[in-house]
Amino acid sequence: MNKTTTLKGTTLTGILLIASAVVVNVAFTVLGTAFDYPDILQRPSDEVLGRFAANPVVIGGTFALLAAGAAMLAPIALRLNRHFPAGRIGTAAAITGVAAAAVQVLGLLRWPLIVPFLANALPGSSGTEREALLSTFSTLNSVLGQTIGETFGYLLTTAWTVLAVIALRRAGVIGRLTGILGFVSAALIVTGVLVPLDVPFADQANFVGYILWSAWLVILGITAIVRGRRAKAADVSSATRATAPLVGA
Repeated sequence: MNKTTTLKGTTLTGILLIASAVVVNVAFTVLGTAFDYPDILQRPSDEVLGRFAANPVVIGGTFALLAAGAAMLAPIALRLNRHFPAGRIGTAAAITGVAAAAVQVLGLLRWPLIVPFLANALPGSSGTEREALLSTFSTLNSVLGQTIGETFGYLLTTAWTVLAVIALRRAGVIGRLTGILGFVSAALIVTGVLVPLDVPFADQANFVGYILWSAWLVILGITAIVRGRRAKAADVSSATRATAPLVGA
């Protein structure tokens, strides 16, 4: 398989990279406006469920959109390894990217799939039933949210970014500055694991990390699209040269 053949389809990979960054940021912005997310997670469970119940369609739907954006990392990781293989590093990056997508989706889907039932049941409950509902919500946030979606999500996203930068640099796909941007964003994203420990500025560093990471995804997406178009142009040029003698015969 020659290089041009390998590069076919990178336009779709580039679109996925850009779409993922756009979808996640749009969803996060909407949730911040409609639900005061993620700050609302620091408030009492009954207040969070009450806010959710006030606008379940928009909030639940936006969380589903956020999960869809996170899920795009899986095909992105697999396609990057397919188009720009870098041996074991590339394979490790692909596996890590799929895992990062899986844990984030698992953590986010509690909002559209489980939380609506808890929010609807809470107003008519009392005593033991109410405590059970609040306890269930708290456990979901702790296990699916903080542990799986956030902690594992930060660690695996960081690991994938570092591995992807190394693999793409070895394949000659990205330059030094794009690589540095990837490394810096990864270093800031991983500070998210320190947020539960109340480490000063960890939350802000994590937020900045995701902004830079989104920019890195867009740059990577544009790079993939450009390479895909160049490969297509090279293919057309080769086909033209191959048929030229027939035309003149």
